[in-house]
Amino acid sequence: MTKTIAIIDYQMGNLRSVQKGIEHAGGNAIITSDPATILNADKVILPGVGAFGDAMEELRKRDLIGAIHEFVRLERPFLGICLGMQLLFEFGDEGGRQPGLGIIPGEVMRFVRPQEIKVPHMGWNTVDETNIPKGSLLNGVRGQRHFYFVHSFYAMPSNPSDIWLQSDYGGTFCAAVNRGNLYATQFHPEKSQANGLQLLKNFVEL
Repeated sequence: MTKTIAIIDYQMGNLRSVQKGIEHAGGNAIITSDPATILNADKVILPGVGAFGDAMEELRKRDLIGAIHEFVRLERPFLGICLGMQLLFEFGDEGGRQPGLGIIPGEVMRFVRPQEIKVPHMGWNTVDETNIPKGSLLNGVRGQRHFYFVHSFYAMPSNPSDIWLQSDYGGTFCAAVNRGNLYATQFHPEKSQANGLQLLKNFVEL
């Protein structure tokens, strides 16, 4: 029986691109803003593009915060992407310090880099695993692990054990987190060609 993957719609994500990536990887993905549908799904993806505070407000307006917390508590497979990763943290500094979902201890800060290093960090970059989770979503990714990034802010987990992947952009930063069946990436797997599709395939097969 094909498992259902719910992609959370709060008007701030590349929803169709993520859905197409999941379908290409062999999964059954639905786009939804209904809390009950999310809670009944086998897996959930929280994508996101835009501002931290605006995103939290959209989640509140749709009564999605409780559903996200409950789904994560049930320890079913969960994937956050880009802003969807940042929202998992306690606070974000975009537009002033604002509360996030508070699922992962830590905060989200703006890149402070020398003038010659452009912000946002945009384009392809490599990642390295710091903690390798059981059933790593990088299984089967061959050669250099290039993924596509677009972001001006980056997450700073309080617990080093939550850091799954690191990358370098004028200094090392957290590129992905993992806690049990919760995964989240700062990069966009749906825009990362073969490597990204392999990551999504691994998520589908969890």
